Amino acid sequence: MGKNLDEAMKMLEDTRREADEEREKKRYVRKDIPGPLQGGGQDMTSILQLVQNLMHGEDEEESQSLRLQHVGEQGHMSLLGHSLAAYISVLDRERLRKLTTRILSDTTLWLCRLFRYENGSAYYHEDDREGLLKVCKLIIHSNYEDYATEGFNVLHNKSPVLYISAACRTGLGQYICNQLGLPISCMCSVPCNTMFGSQHQMDVALLERLIKDDIECGKFPLLLVANAGTPGAGHTDKLVRLKELCNQYKMWLHVEGVNLATLTLGYVSSSVLAATKCDSMTLTLGPWLGLPAVPAVTLYRHEDPSLSLAAGLTTSQPVEKLRALPLWLSLQYLGHDGIVDRIKYASQLSQRLLENLKTLTSIRTSEVITKPKELTFTGKSIGNILGDIVLAIVEDEFNSPVVVFRFIQEHLKSATDGAQYQTAAAQESTKESNEREIDDALNRWLGEQLGQLVPTSGVDVVELEDEGVCIRFSPLMTAAVLNTKPEHVDELAECLKAKIPILISTGELREEFKQEVYRTAGLTYIEDLSWPGLGAVRYEISNEETDPEKQLITMEKIATGLLKKLKDLDSDLMFSTGPEFGGEKNCIYIGMVTDNLDVPELVETIAAIGREIEESSKLLENMTEIVLKGIVEAEQQLQKANEAKLLEEGILRQIPVVGSMLNWLSPVQSLIKGRSFNLAGGSLESTANLYEQKAQAPRGTPPPTPTPGTKCKSPGQKLFRKSSRTSASDMVSEISSVGHTEEMETSQTITETTRLEFENDVHKSSESSTQLNGDLELLGPKLPEEKPDTNGVTVQEVHQTPAPAEAEDLEKENLR
Repeated sequence: MGKNLDEAMKMLEDTRREADEEREKKRYVRKDIPGPLQGGGQDMTSILQLVQNLMHGEDEEESQSLRLQHVGEQGHMSLLGHSLAAYISVLDRERLRKLTTRILSDTTLWLCRLFRYENGSAYYHEDDREGLLKVCKLIIHSNYEDYATEGFNVLHNKSPVLYISAACRTGLGQYICNQLGLPISCMCSVPCNTMFGSQHQMDVALLERLIKDDIECGKFPLLLVANAGTPGAGHTDKLVRLKELCNQYKMWLHVEGVNLATLTLGYVSSSVLAATKCDSMTLTLGPWLGLPAVPAVTLYRHEDPSLSLAAGLTTSQPVEKLRALPLWLSLQYLGHDGIVDRIKYASQLSQRLLENLKTLTSIRTSEVITKPKELTFTGKSIGNILGDIVLAIVEDEFNSPVVVFRFIQEHLKSATDGAQYQTAAAQESTKESNEREIDDALNRWLGEQLGQLVPTSGVDVVELEDEGVCIRFSPLMTAAVLNTKPEHVDELAECLKAKIPILISTGELREEFKQEVYRTAGLTYIEDLSWPGLGAVRYEISNEETDPEKQLITMEKIATGLLKKLKDLDSDLMFSTGPEFGGEKNCIYIGMVTDNLDVPELVETIAAIGREIEESSKLLENMTEIVLKGIVEAEQQLQKANEAKLLEEGILRQIPVVGSMLNWLSPVQSLIKGRSFNLAGGSLESTANLYEQKAQAPRGTPPPTPTPGTKCKSPGQKLFRKSSRTSASDMVSEISSVGHTEEMETSQTITETTRLEFENDVHKSSESSTQLNGDLELLGPKLPEEKPDTNGVTVQEVHQTPAPAEAEDLEKENLR
């Protein structure tokens, strides 16, 4: 007993101790700490499972729709570099310094040789704008000696000016000014309105005038940012002349763009080759080579390493030098041939698409943009004019790997093919603003459709200043990431070819739809030029409602019902409430259409359905009012009936026990008649008629009411389609043949019925004659008889010839 008692006491003490420990833990647990961090942490399996769920999604359908970008072996090598960088960072300081110096020097040397940039240094950064920012700091330190000690006070006396092309990416100048603490007035945007070459090239003459004006105002021209492949159209500035201008005014020239990738090829155009003489350039090797998570590189030339260190272009921290490790591994894996093949492959994809687009008459490619304008020689010497002409011709020989194309309607094209120097801007200047906006809407829809149908092509929609909305294909930025192949380019061209007839028919039928809506009562045409479709229409209610809120509610109900009924129709059209933002309220937007659309039928159907919904809503409202009035009247009549019953039966009969006894001793026959409530009329009616009628005649099913505004369609034909002549003649012949067949079947039925009735009559008459006279003998076979039909059809009975045995028996019977 003592032993058992000790064990029991020990168990109680352990339970009490565990409860005290749990209570003590809860005292020190912070409620604001998230759940996964509470306690002793999570195991590795749970954490990795959580990461997998976050990457791929828990839903299977969601995981199928979301795909990771294409990561090849070179991509795995790049990802391995990040892991190795973390392991290398734990080495001892001396060994780490030697290793990072080797990696940084090798990568810088390889990049300078690949991109023909001699005696250059490299800065590796995650944000592709950070390299330009560090370069600006380097220039400021170089031109303002006391900037390190005085700061912005040095810039106040002589304000720096940064010249950036108007074709550069949006927000680049604002980013530089914000990061450097400079006012926006220090940024100068240079227009791209050139006399020769592309409309997306910087105007060198205007830039020179701007520089002179700033110098006269006491400002200091500091930096010029040019493009070797603009973000929109992929065009290259006149880098040769820009470099000469920068040398003249002691400015720093920085170049960026996708065309810099072609510097690795064997043949490089002179316009892009001039970028090797600039002071700095930014390279984005990740999308060019399909390398995930590799840094961008800014190559620059500067002699003073102390100023580079002050600007942040170089660092003494070995860990920061490990940024180049993923690129160091990837470049070794690809090799020179692999790098050149990838860039050449992207250029070949561009040429393949460009050749396919040349066969489409309604598509205008970027080649039209590169044609020079008409020559003007005012205010220039002969040497400058010849230099401009030669430079424009040399630059136009290069085809950018970026393909920009745009759908343009036939009536907006240039009628003359001999205008060799007519640019896209001159064509756009002859168009009206509404036509331009309609074209932009159609091209925006086309770009979205192509991106959805062929996602591996990587096409996107860009809006250029002079051309408007265009579709861009830049394989250097997308092909390696999306694994674009030549068959994808061919598929893109086929999809584009299939969409062109829809674009043409929609553009042609917009005006017809507009005029048809104007001619239809009850409909209002809504002018929305940004809608890529046939147009928008609103149904106007006929009743004049004084309360605007009730009128708005009624219009919303009608518009909702109209949209639902239009969607339920068997047609190929897309009906919607319009764009998500900026669309008109209570309108029906109609999408893209084909050339066989019957516009009058469509408008007539919309108006008819709208009237039907409005009439039904009015009927419902009137019926509601009548029913409410009838209910009030019914309550009054029921109250009067109860009062009459009370007066007729007396008060004693209303008492439960006494009333039942009186009703048993002396039953009362009430004179109050039953009533029924008619919902259609909203009134009370007597039930006497219901009890008097013993049986009611069955009602037939009413014929189906056809949809208002719709015509008879052949089986399988969609609504709102025009019927061709062949189909119409076939339909007429089919109807006539069906009618003739029905007539033949009717006549045969009548003939058969008449014949049967005649045989029955003959049979009955023979039986009656036999009953009247038993000695009646059959003298011989009857002759065929003819009986005229009611419809004029002669019915003739033909008796079959009897068999030989039957004929012999019949002859014996006659002799007997």
